[in-house]
Amino acid sequence: MSRFNTVTAPTKTVNLAGGQSYSQTPELELVSILLTSFAQDQFYRKATDTFDRLKELIGKCDKKFVAQAAIYARTKYGMRSITHVVASELAKHIGGLDWSKKFYEAIIYRPDDMMEILSYHKSTNGKVPNSIKKGFAKAFDKFNKYQLAKYRGEGKGFKLVDVVNLVHPIPVEGNKEAIDELIKGELKSFDTWESQLSNAGQTATNDEQKAEFKKEVWVNLIRDKKIGYLALLRNLRNIMEQAPEVLTEALASLTNPEFIKKSLIFPFQYLVAYKQFLSQNTKEARQIADALSDAVDISCENVKSFNFEGETLVVVDNSGSMGSPVAKSEHMQMSELGGLFGIVLAKAINADIMEFGDYARYIPYNLKEHSMNFAASFSGQNKVGHGTNFHAIFQTANKKYNRILIFSDMQGWIGYNTPAKTFNEYKKKYGATPFIYSFDLAGHGTMQLPENNVFCMAGFSDKIFTTMSMLETDKKALINEIKKVEL
Repeated sequence: MSRFNTVTAPTKTVNLAGGQSYSQTPELELVSILLTSFAQDQFYRKATDTFDRLKELIGKCDKKFVAQAAIYARTKYGMRSITHVVASELAKHIGGLDWSKKFYEAIIYRPDDMMEILSYHKSTNGKVPNSIKKGFAKAFDKFNKYQLAKYRGEGKGFKLVDVVNLVHPIPVEGNKEAIDELIKGELKSFDTWESQLSNAGQTATNDEQKAEFKKEVWVNLIRDKKIGYLALLRNLRNIMEQAPEVLTEALASLTNPEFIKKSLIFPFQYLVAYKQFLSQNTKEARQIADALSDAVDISCENVKSFNFEGETLVVVDNSGSMGSPVAKSEHMQMSELGGLFGIVLAKAINADIMEFGDYARYIPYNLKEHSMNFAASFSGQNKVGHGTNFHAIFQTANKKYNRILIFSDMQGWIGYNTPAKTFNEYKKKYGATPFIYSFDLAGHGTMQLPENNVFCMAGFSDKIFTTMSMLETDKKALINEIKKVEL
């Protein structure tokens, strides 16, 4: 999920770790949060603190840009909860504007987005304004009976029928029957993999028959390609255990470049699955782990098309705070995410890799090394300590680089001062004027360098690499891309 932009007129501040840093512009900080935050507690900041900061930034930024950035984060990069918060909070500022209804229609990517936004809004901000009601009513036009049935939200505090009763959508040909049935309580999920498996369990009279019925469902779903990509990724264990005869076909779909391209899968979601199967000592688990490793490399295939000239250094933060989980996953740390992005990019353009903590060191690697294996073992092979010393990067760099990419939560504190002086000494020593790509993996909104050629980057999608190829000639690639969103 993610894009970047040049830092403009940075201001010195203190980061969440207590070290000196530079603040981003409000627009860039907003985008950084939108493209990295999963609305959860982090090492240095609670989710509620993130929400409070979002409210402040919404107040400081152009409201149309906020709306465009939220749509961009939701529809291009799959960011859900944090965009729901913005959608609710923005309502305080855009009532009566001619594009507000269009925003609340465009921010809805799936039917359950409406339920989530309304749940947050009613518990936090109270009365639902007409702009939300009108936009949501129009958003129903996007969805057919299958989609409305799948996301009807039975058992949730705010169900889809509650949305209908609140916003009163005007039925269209594609959803009239579904809305009527939803209001009457007669709309049921049909022909989904969930409903098929549920029916198999309910129909069976004993455990043996239940296993046979579920096996038949998985075989049909895989061979008829009737299961979505994310569902396939999440059910690899079930397929392995319940229908091993179609495992090879399932993995062929998992590594299909077209399926991967159409999904909104984050590379780290592959790594979460990979680590779980890597711990199992079976032939099938090894087969799945190998396919997952191939899939993540395929998902980042576009990196190889970049025409970066000269030398590149990829630097990954391996400090203590980088051990924080990504998206509440007990199987994924930010350091591993940084390691994954780092090795993918380094392999694609034959770049040098460095890790840093209290110190920094170069890491030797093989161009044919599996990206997954490197990332999964990255934090456990720390040889640099657990502090966050950005000075060490430029003290350890031993040649002239055209660009340096830093994957970190940007919470430097060792030596207190930012590494600007150390960086200038490095530039003078090697006659270098590198571009710096600063990947803020936590969306904390601060950075370590104020240079003109520093690009603030944020997000968890392989798409972060796409815009990199433009930034050295278009320093406002991120902002320009977001402003293309129609309202």
